[in-house]
Amino acid sequence: MAVIDKVQKIIEPVLTDLGLQLYDLEHTGGALRVTIDRDGGIDMEAIAQATRLVSRELDRTDPMPGAYTLEVSSPGLERTLRRPDHFRKAVGTAVSVRTHGRVEGERRVQGTLSAADDEGITVEAEGDTPGGPTTPRFVRYDQIERARTIFTWGPTPKPGGPRPRSQAASPTEATSS
Repeated sequence: MAVIDKVQKIIEPVLTDLGLQLYDLEHTGGALRVTIDRDGGIDMEAIAQATRLVSRELDRTDPMPGAYTLEVSSPGLERTLRRPDHFRKAVGTAVSVRTHGRVEGERRVQGTLSAADDEGITVEAEGDTPGGPTTPRFVRYDQIERARTIFTWGPTPKPGGPRPRSQAASPTEATSS
């Protein structure tokens, strides 16, 4: 059994007991990255508690040879998409996908993830004009180099536009009666 599979088998019950889900697990170099989530989002207290309990369980079972650094975090607003279940949960959201160099067509696809199945994903790629027609593009999982969701901030304020009014009275208003 691969190290990452051993670690997953050990830490998933710990996370489940905390009401958390294992979003992703990576072992690269000297780092073990555990990404956790839960419905409604995750806070720092949950991350701290998960870190303590996962660390304790990994110390007890010692599934990894050598020294490593444990990193426990949330997936964040712009989530990395690596597995089919990640893509399925992200259907309907804006994504950015980069394909491998050997794939025909544009390497970067950005738009709305409209479908995800066992074979790959379909992205409604943004056209050249904002609000214009979209073009669906199917990408197989083995063609994806990396992908992530895109968080869209609200509209940017117009330069030189009106400034927000303060809730407090100005000094001249407070003294004049």
